[in-house]
Amino acid sequence: MIRGLTDAARRDWLRLARTESVGPVTFDELIRRFGEPSLALAALPDLARRGGRAQAPRIPTEREALSELAAGEALGARLICACEPDFPQALAALDPPPPLLWARGRIELLDRPAVALVGARVASAAGQRFARGLAAELGAAGLVVVSGMARGIDGAAHQGALPTGTVAVLGGGVDDVYPPEHGELYAQIADQGCVVAEHPPGRQAQARDFPRRNRIISGLSQAVVVVEAELRSGSLITARLAGEQGREVLAVPGSPLDPRARGANDLIRQGAAICEGVDDVLRALEGFRGFGEPASGYAPPPSATQSDPRLVEALARQLSPTPIGRDELVRATGASAGEVAAALIELALAGRAELMPGGLVASG
Repeated sequence: MIRGLTDAARRDWLRLARTESVGPVTFDELIRRFGEPSLALAALPDLARRGGRAQAPRIPTEREALSELAAGEALGARLICACEPDFPQALAALDPPPPLLWARGRIELLDRPAVALVGARVASAAGQRFARGLAAELGAAGLVVVSGMARGIDGAAHQGALPTGTVAVLGGGVDDVYPPEHGELYAQIADQGCVVAEHPPGRQAQARDFPRRNRIISGLSQAVVVVEAELRSGSLITARLAGEQGREVLAVPGSPLDPRARGANDLIRQGAAICEGVDDVLRALEGFRGFGEPASGYAPPPSATQSDPRLVEALARQLSPTPIGRDELVRATGASAGEVAAALIELALAGRAELMPGGLVASG
């Protein structure tokens, strides 16, 4: 694993993470393949061309990287790269981890045992009271409470855990205070807890940012508790991601007459543990197996495979908006796993494929 980044390597790491068409999976593949961000940056134009792109993806300049670093430092925030020793262990174990995080506040909270509390934005008064009380009890039990600083359940959870430690994961930059009425809450979390974000300072969250934000919420936590959620809810995405990551999933049961209870009740129907109080959460955590070793070692392979243009086009024809596993693509093409991986990087950089966690691929 790369450790002790030089200033130049940190800038290159940031530039690669911010490059057009480079998401967490593509970033991870590039670092595995080339070993150093500078080598990956140098190879990007040719990789994109071989994937069928006429123009190279836009790579931020060194000046732009320095500007982002200065903006973060002006906020009192710190950039933590996934290859560094103080990157949160829970996130480092994801496959793949987010390439980097901006963190503002008590960064040491990111490596303490944590539970996520999430739920409806338009939450009932009873739901908010339950979330606030449960967060306070979890904090008293030594657990950090993670949430997304949204209206409703998220805000109540942060309020309950402020005295003991809470982490807010934002969809935009580390200074993206939303909703506006949470300005005071944001300031309290930045002072007493920790605010983290994957995007650059100054970035306002867009709808497409929240699934990645939710993946970090669940990834930082040993368990996710859904307090209130409708059937089509971002909280259910967080719960699904938690299950895929090997985290515990709990849900607070509610009245069948309340639409805000349907998502949580459905989770219980699917096998989530019932949460009626802190004892249920602590009992669920007794079976938590830990995060394991980090999934990515960030070490270069023995050789960097160059793809066959015919394989690139064959894979492009196999892709559709419906995600498919890489193993299926290996079987369909008859190519080796390494050859398929190399070709998929090129398609991703050309904007013709989307590489997703869990080894899934869809058309770009």
